[in-house]
Amino acid sequence: MEIETREEEEAAVTLIQLRYLITIAETNSLNKAAEQLYVSQPSLTSAMKELEKELGIILFYRSGRGVTLTNDGTEFLLYAKQIYSQYESVMEKYGKGEARKKKFGVSTQHYSFAVKAFVEMAKEFDMSKYEFAIRETRTAEVIRDVSTMKSEIGVLYLCDFNRKSMEKLLKSSSLEFHHLIDCQAYVYIWKNHPLAKEKSICFEQLEGYPCLSFEQGDNSSFYFAEEILSTNEYSQVIRANDRATMLNLMVGLNGYTLCSGIICEELNGSDYIAVPFRDDEQNPNSIMEIGYIVRKNTILSKMGELYIDKLKRYLKVT
Repeated sequence: MEIETREEEEAAVTLIQLRYLITIAETNSLNKAAEQLYVSQPSLTSAMKELEKELGIILFYRSGRGVTLTNDGTEFLLYAKQIYSQYESVMEKYGKGEARKKKFGVSTQHYSFAVKAFVEMAKEFDMSKYEFAIRETRTAEVIRDVSTMKSEIGVLYLCDFNRKSMEKLLKSSSLEFHHLIDCQAYVYIWKNHPLAKEKSICFEQLEGYPCLSFEQGDNSSFYFAEEILSTNEYSQVIRANDRATMLNLMVGLNGYTLCSGIICEELNGSDYIAVPFRDDEQNPNSIMEIGYIVRKNTILSKMGELYIDKLKRYLKVT
């Protein structure tokens, strides 16, 4: 009986050490971490030294400016987050839980439906007890956020053009893609655009208008483009960082973007429409396979399960 009790205590200490490590990494400060964890700094320092001794590696560089992770520490932090996240998910389902706030984050390409699903999910929780985060961001950052467990779920798309490269990247990042829905390309424009009354729009008709594209960074691969048909030759291109700017450019410059056609009017407003893109031999259409990514072998939290459910409901996925 004494052996079992000792093993349980050692397991509990290990989980506490992981929690301490994660908090220090988030704050980059032993003082701030100690305040958040309600422990003394000497106790926190001692726990980290014990963990370093147990692992046989140095986790942090310590200086007057605070602490920073070593290369070994950065690598181990990923495992620590994964283990502690799984522990929290199990305790959420089967245990009494803890008083501290639970965290849940989603990173997504610029999809209003992904934000809408997040809103509907958050409404079902007492937000004073949770720390929620929704990040509309670049494709590479969606992948990085989920890979490093900054976010539990990522939302993005695959197509014939980017599939091979994206699947290779997801695999190397220990991520798996889950299909939600297939969509064809639509031209997204202001309701008073000269082409707004067209039943469908071909590439030639768009020649005189600027193509709007979400910026992916200076050296980003074109496989990261959020817009379908990104390999086409466009005479005018304007890049933006956020959805609000994109909408303003549609009104101010009669710009357009090529999208999935899944638009949330509640968030984007009713001043914009999606017109089917009409392909031809030179500009064939392509299927957008929209889905979500998670780390492999991950048990979704209660928030994660509900978020996926809200996504499927909005997209009418059975």
